[in-house]
Amino acid sequence: MFDVVIAGAGPTGLTLAAELRLHEVRVVVLDEKTAPTEVVRALGLHVRSIEVVDQRGFLDRFLEEGTRYPLHGFFAGIQKPAPELDTAHGYVLGIPQPKIDRLLAEHALGLGAEVRRGCEVVGLDQDENSVSVELADGSRLRTRYLVGCDGGRSTVRKLLGIGFPGEPARSETLLGEMLVADPPEQVRAVQAEVNKRQRIFGLTPVDGEVHRVIVPADGVAEDRSTPPTFEEFTRQLRAWAGTDFGVHSPRWLSRFSDATRQAERYRCSRVLLAGDAAHVHPPMGGQGLNLGVQDAFNLGWKLAAEVHGWAPEGLLDTYETERHPVAAAVLDNTRAQAELMADHAGARAARRLVAELMDFEEVNRHLVEKIVAIGIRYDFGDDHDLVGRRLRDMPLRASRLYELMRGGRGLLLDQTGTLSVAGWTDRVDHVVDVSEQLTAPAVLLRPDGHVAWVGDEQEGLEASLTRWFGDRV
Repeated sequence: MFDVVIAGAGPTGLTLAAELRLHEVRVVVLDEKTAPTEVVRALGLHVRSIEVVDQRGFLDRFLEEGTRYPLHGFFAGIQKPAPELDTAHGYVLGIPQPKIDRLLAEHALGLGAEVRRGCEVVGLDQDENSVSVELADGSRLRTRYLVGCDGGRSTVRKLLGIGFPGEPARSETLLGEMLVADPPEQVRAVQAEVNKRQRIFGLTPVDGEVHRVIVPADGVAEDRSTPPTFEEFTRQLRAWAGTDFGVHSPRWLSRFSDATRQAERYRCSRVLLAGDAAHVHPPMGGQGLNLGVQDAFNLGWKLAAEVHGWAPEGLLDTYETERHPVAAAVLDNTRAQAELMADHAGARAARRLVAELMDFEEVNRHLVEKIVAIGIRYDFGDDHDLVGRRLRDMPLRASRLYELMRGGRGLLLDQTGTLSVAGWTDRVDHVVDVSEQLTAPAVLLRPDGHVAWVGDEQEGLEASLTRWFGDRV
């Protein structure tokens, strides 16, 4: 029997598998596809996801295959200078999703996770102690927990009967990669004219004459799981631009919609949801993949604690109480961006007003932090400004903060030299005399880098250790 079965070998599922393996959880990832997808549905990592990868020690692999871009033009595509952010990674890392998937898979496999492709989940039953997962070939796997990371049309969510309320698709966009015959200067000139009235339109070079093409569809397809035809692309390009730019030889074709939905709950006993299985939204700001990776980062250590029996009561439920509001906020900001990018007089007026407001640095920073997810603060019931927030990387006496978090354990940063984690040393590390950048006497960090406690008294520390890391051993 497995400890955890994960349905879906996308970024969310692979990140979760790696997090579980840090704690020696027996995990297998199932994916219905026989091979990784080559469809580029996401183009990079935002600041918080870059920090997550850095905290686990394999950011160099991403930097080698990606391109750093400055932080600007995020909210509804409004171009403004990058604000100063509280991070060591103030950039966007451009890297197509197939590469992200491959690097995350290599990381998870290197830690001992198992990935099985061509394995479609079609049924499940659960009792007080385990979940029985039925596959399309008739076989069954037994596991202590199941996590559905199987996308917006999640089979796991549907099998659980969890509601997925929100707004259905009102419009659809075609997305693909193909060769473009027309000269680059001609493509840019025509695109600039189209973008004056339609911002969801573009031909972006990705590899020589190969371009990533995005163009509005003509209505919403009855079956959005079916890829569009090449003829749909050429027809829509001509409709918007008066030319199809001589496109030919498509690599892949896809479609996405502006459907906006969120699961009513993220947990049903021993089965949980993460990533697009829990929330879908328009791609404004490129937040979807990043949101799923961060779901997994929040869930992994908590689920491992349940598996190993040291989780305090209610710990696993904090996954939903913390991440559900975060996704709801993302749905709201993508709704707002979609309205600002619409082509009517009211939307254009609102866009001009928001652009003026973004000239104020604090407004600009607030909106950018929403997109890159470093402004998140979980409600831990403590009014200290640091508690609930993630802590940025910083130099310590002998290393960096993120270097100390690569094992997925808790961490006490102690400048008093008087505190102790005795009784929790199997779950929490302790570093004394840390950094001039740490503005508190001592800080307790959860494995996901969020601050659980700030202070200088042993009694308060022990209460927080018990709350997040269980009873003293």
